Amino acid sequence: MSENKVWFITGTSSGFGRALAEEVLAKGERVVATARKPEVLRDLTQKYPDTVRAVKLDVTNLEDVKNAISEAVKEFGRIDVLVNNAGYALAGAIEEATDEQIRQQFDTNLFGVLNVTREALPVLRQQKSGHIVNISSVVGFSAMGSLGIYSASKFALEGVSEALAAEVAPLGIKTTLVEPGPFYTGGVERAVFADNLLPEAYPLTAQLPNAFKDFNTTAGDPVKAVKIIIEAVESANTPFRLPLGLPAYEAIEAKLEQVKQEISVWRERAIDTNFDVAANA
Repeated sequence: MSENKVWFITGTSSGFGRALAEEVLAKGERVVATARKPEVLRDLTQKYPDTVRAVKLDVTNLEDVKNAISEAVKEFGRIDVLVNNAGYALAGAIEEATDEQIRQQFDTNLFGVLNVTREALPVLRQQKSGHIVNISSVVGFSAMGSLGIYSASKFALEGVSEALAAEVAPLGIKTTLVEPGPFYTGGVERAVFADNLLPEAYPLTAQLPNAFKDFNTTAGDPVKAVKIIIEAVESANTPFRLPLGLPAYEAIEAKLEQVKQEISVWRERAIDTNFDVAANA
């Protein structure tokens, strides 16, 4: 059997998923490239017929998930790197999003990751090896107004990833949480806007389309980003948390400083919470 890794990547029709699949295949490694419409991956399967398998996968569909993991093991015998990349952004203030939109956001960005990871874990445990890469976002660490539901879904993913890393490390399985800043992946074009827009109350939402246009002129190169992800996976000193791009580092560093300052103000008062000792005790 080839020593080249087997990568299972969700959401490979575009963005980071597509760039990562192309880069991994160019290195001679094997890829299970998943998408809701696998026919969009035909060019990859034609170019790399022996090392890529295009598999239908809607991460919110449990039957799809089971079939995709089973197909990966059937075709290549193992999964070395699981990349949970599938996701999208819901734009709008908290009040502007509908119940259905909020649930759909979490179904994809959080429960979709859980569906795929939980199905893959028995394979990784049996191998006593593997690497789980969860694609979060800088807004999963430092939330933005009018991207609150999207931020919340990524905050939840970060909590799951931290716990997962602690749980699976003793089993020989590594975990990396990727936190990209703005990259030109087409994600802003695929963003879904809340249905109940209230522009007078939440002008920031109304400004997002123009902000997204500016974003596309300043965003980073996803090819460079995925090369760093591959380098991190191959590193002997694998990082758990991997921000990508200067804006991500600046936002995370600013949030850490803000939190440190905020909690210090009330520290002395707030830590004094033990029961009072009776004077005559």
